[in-house]
Amino acid sequence: MKIHQIRNATLIVTYAKKRFLVDPYLADKDAYPGFEGTLNSEIRNPRVALSTPMEKILDFDALILTHLHPDHFDEAAIKLLPRDKPAFVQDYSDAELIKALGFTDVRPLGIETTFEGVTLSRTRGQHGSEQAYVYAAELLGNVMGVVFRAEGENTLYLAGDTVWNQMVATNLEMFKPDVIVLAAGDAQVPGLGSIIMGTDDVKTVHDAAPTAQIVASHMETVNHCALSRADLQAFAEVNGMTDHLWIPADNDVLEF
Repeated sequence: MKIHQIRNATLIVTYAKKRFLVDPYLADKDAYPGFEGTLNSEIRNPRVALSTPMEKILDFDALILTHLHPDHFDEAAIKLLPRDKPAFVQDYSDAELIKALGFTDVRPLGIETTFEGVTLSRTRGQHGSEQAYVYAAELLGNVMGVVFRAEGENTLYLAGDTVWNQMVATNLEMFKPDVIVLAAGDAQVPGLGSIIMGTDDVKTVHDAAPTAQIVASHMETVNHCALSRADLQAFAEVNGMTDHLWIPADNDVLEF
């Protein structure tokens, strides 16, 4: 298994010799305004340029879209992505939206969806607290994670844009992943709080799955992410997590 951190939540996961492009956010630096109503909304997005060549990003076997927020699937990705590659999405609603953009092989994920020797399982998550969903459910929307399994490979749990909650705890207990990718940038919406994981949630995941290797993604790219890689590394050192927490820079490749 190789996890190539591209930028933000964009990854290339090489698993059982298949390359999965996850949540492509492909625009040039500063292409978009900051997200209205979020922390540091005056800062333009993406905050950093891509450091991976586009031809490498577009060399993939299948696409995975955990949800359709514009920092996971943007206008640049819509223009650049090939239309004929398999695209896995969380439900039939997202599938119809992707098909309307001209993608010809769109597949909603199920409990066990197979793709060329890889079993992909949709998991549930929640893009913010219960209170946040009381006030902004439509804005936050539905999100998914994905568990990857194949013979001879470690089990990978890509949690997606979620905070710690019982759904994540259930996923850890059910699948017992060896490697966990977390959206760990602590994105903030004033009045609603964190809408992805921050330091405390990362530690809670580690405490719940103490032998798993955790990869921190979705950091230092969009205006409302409050947690830096340096601060997460310092937190990990204080809390004895450094042997199990990886914080890749953009374009780093991890192998498990």
